[in-house]
Amino acid sequence: MGALDGRIALITGGGRGIGAAIATRFAAEGATIVISSRTESDLLDTLARSGAGDDRGLAVVADATDRDDARRPVAEAIDRFGRVDILVNNVGGTIGGNTDPFAANDTAFEQTLVLSLISAWWTTSAALPSMRDHGFGRIINIGSGVSKTTGGSLPYTTAKHGLVGFTKELAKTVATHGINANVLCPGWTNTSLLDFDRIAAAKGTTAEQERERAASESLQHRILEADELAGMATLLAGPDGRGITGQVISVDGGYKV
Repeated sequence: MGALDGRIALITGGGRGIGAAIATRFAAEGATIVISSRTESDLLDTLARSGAGDDRGLAVVADATDRDDARRPVAEAIDRFGRVDILVNNVGGTIGGNTDPFAANDTAFEQTLVLSLISAWWTTSAALPSMRDHGFGRIINIGSGVSKTTGGSLPYTTAKHGLVGFTKELAKTVATHGINANVLCPGWTNTSLLDFDRIAAAKGTTAEQERERAASESLQHRILEADELAGMATLLAGPDGRGITGQVISVDGGYKV
């Protein structure tokens, strides 16, 4: 028996990194998984690693920055499996090269907000009616170490702080329908998005210096692996997480404590 037996879970950005790790763990715990991203090959790799066959797995190629496309994985999950019980809004990142506030790059700022905050609204608003109708829902928004402090680009930090406010107000609004909402915050995590060569080139340092700096920002002095987030995500999605809602929970090795 798994903690998520019989549940239908949708994970955005499920082709790589934290999203793939959570999807794989959810499948191991008995959930049917629906994963979305822009790259089909990544999605198929995740499904293969998870062991979810056609009866318990679905890959949906979708662009989270497009309003209609962002909602489509929810519609396909409901069409195929009848409902969505668990939604993990994992998509996020920074779009646009120049995020210097003195440069007033409206496009970079706005597109980053769409990817890291507004896309979560689009998928959540699509999934909520199904959750309400079935009297059960678990929404897990993947935040960041900079959801609670500084350290990212201005648009990214703004979006991740906004995700906290969104989640708390959402949790208050939907609680009487059996729906929980929480933010799960990683710190420095070893995924394909973490490119120390790129960071070093921008700062005029070396990749090893940037890797050491990142590790030094946590009490455990290390960079976490993506699958270390999966256990907490499973707790929040499963029966033992029933009493946890409206919370901002970190799995980050003690990032900037």
